[in-house]
Amino acid sequence: LAPNGQNFWTPQTRDTEKKCLAPYYYEDSLFQGIRNSHWIVGGCTQDYGSFTLAALTGQLRLRPEERATLFTHADEISHPHYYAVRLPHEHLKIELTGSSHTAIFRITPEQDGPVHIVLNHNSDKGEGFLKIDNQEKTIYGYNPVHRIYQGWGEPAGFSGHYLLQAYDEIADFGIDSLCAWFTFNGKAHEPIILKAATSFTTKEGAVNNFAAEAEAHDFDSMMENLARQWIARLHTIDVEDQDTARVNQFYGALYRCSFLPREMSDVDGNYPKFADGIPLTPDSSLLPPHKFYGDFSMWDTYRAVHPLYNLIAPQQSADMMQSLVTMYEQGGWLPIFPCWNSYTAAMIGDHCSVALADAYVKGIRNFNVGKAYEAMRKNAFETPASYEEYKNGMGRRALASYLKYGYIPLEDSVKEAYHQEEQTSRTLEYAFDDFAVAQLAKALGKEQDFNELMRRSENWRNVINPQTGYCDGRHQTVFEGNTDYVHRKPWITEGAACHYTWYVPQNVEGLVEVLGGPQKFEAKLDSMFTEGRYWHGNEPCHQIAYLYDFIGKRKKTIERVAHILDTEYNDTPGGLSGNDDAGQMSAWYIFSSIGFYPVCP
Repeated sequence: LAPNGQNFWTPQTRDTEKKCLAPYYYEDSLFQGIRNSHWIVGGCTQDYGSFTLAALTGQLRLRPEERATLFTHADEISHPHYYAVRLPHEHLKIELTGSSHTAIFRITPEQDGPVHIVLNHNSDKGEGFLKIDNQEKTIYGYNPVHRIYQGWGEPAGFSGHYLLQAYDEIADFGIDSLCAWFTFNGKAHEPIILKAATSFTTKEGAVNNFAAEAEAHDFDSMMENLARQWIARLHTIDVEDQDTARVNQFYGALYRCSFLPREMSDVDGNYPKFADGIPLTPDSSLLPPHKFYGDFSMWDTYRAVHPLYNLIAPQQSADMMQSLVTMYEQGGWLPIFPCWNSYTAAMIGDHCSVALADAYVKGIRNFNVGKAYEAMRKNAFETPASYEEYKNGMGRRALASYLKYGYIPLEDSVKEAYHQEEQTSRTLEYAFDDFAVAQLAKALGKEQDFNELMRRSENWRNVINPQTGYCDGRHQTVFEGNTDYVHRKPWITEGAACHYTWYVPQNVEGLVEVLGGPQKFEAKLDSMFTEGRYWHGNEPCHQIAYLYDFIGKRKKTIERVAHILDTEYNDTPGGLSGNDDAGQMSAWYIFSSIGFYPVCP
């Protein structure tokens, strides 16, 4: 794959686009092919618009479970710019390199005989399309994309398009239901070359991407080009250590930070309209040309991934921010968690606003800042006029309650969301979102908005129970009175009260005061680590170890962070303590290895 490219050209061991199932699992032993995946890595989401290519010998076997063949990791080579695997039962080797929109496959048989190339779309609904042109030696197909969360199962309005180009003489070909195939008369040790291209717009988009990124390349030149892209990305940060494993682990983390958001646009700038899917050509008279990005796992990535991009990839960050603005212009609302080019309301908060404000404050300018603020302000102050828009994922969840009470009471169960309830966590996160919007308001001279949003940024105080010193569920009149701080509660998101109590990144000094002053704050913070309450495997805890620094206890931050680095990460398969969540776990590692972290991005 290319950094933030359109496709993950990845080996496949499991055949589905269903939620929470990745294409490849290290513990699996049966290989099904190479997928151009759009899975949102490291999270419980879905793949979409994907195809899988398989190479096999002997009898033609079309279905993924039929063609699954034994492989071992000893026969695999995997680098960012190159993948290879030997399939002993098929007596052949598959090699792969790629770019954002294209790939080249080199299939080398070990003996003479038929070599079958099978391509299937991965639509679990059976809605895909395939067509062979045996004169041109091409297979073309598309796989319609469907939404999950809001509008679950509805068409997203666009498809993944796939073009496969062969060059050798075709001995046989055909289409059967969801699969198409070419058969070649393979010769021992003579490579069969295939090239592929994709698009989220049209067949013509895939053809143009092929012409721009693959047509003039052979396998080695494309591989060298991709290697240069990764060298450029990884050398944005140079580290040295006598322990090679630590260096490898650092760059492995930086690699994983470089997957998402993904490029949705074609090489000519065309892209599927947000929340609609109609192919669009951008108006270059309005803004300089930019790539259109999608799949913002924003509840995760606003914390450290986007702050990292602001430092190491500022132009790409600008394109990502403009993509969010474009989504607002096309859909009418700034999205909350924009994935599969749709509104989702999958997670809580309003953190696209945070990413936009942070980018501007950090010096990113090449996006429409005025329109960005218009979008952020609308999310912060308005609720959709129609229930259908709200149900579709537009606008902040439960904003009316938040504005009325200064928090979201337990009586508002937040039904039109994938994560229902979670009122206390929403209150805490909205207070931070308000702070972020306020910073852009200040920068743009919007004094009245700034003052009101800063007032609202203190709403976190309304869900800290003064009797317990922990965040608590709150009714319209009284607190819930919770005394179980370590187990999940319905008013907390993916954690416990002991985790979310610390979520006041915009005013840690105020939190210190509310929790009884520096000594009591330190003691409570210590308990997170000494009593095993700290949970690094999910995002709500990620800033906690750094809070010692706000009370002059920097040594404890250093000790806690070093311990987390040593115990929660290792350079092996499964070496993270939780889902990477689109790179957030790895971005924490990058910042912490360097020696600082964006507590308040």
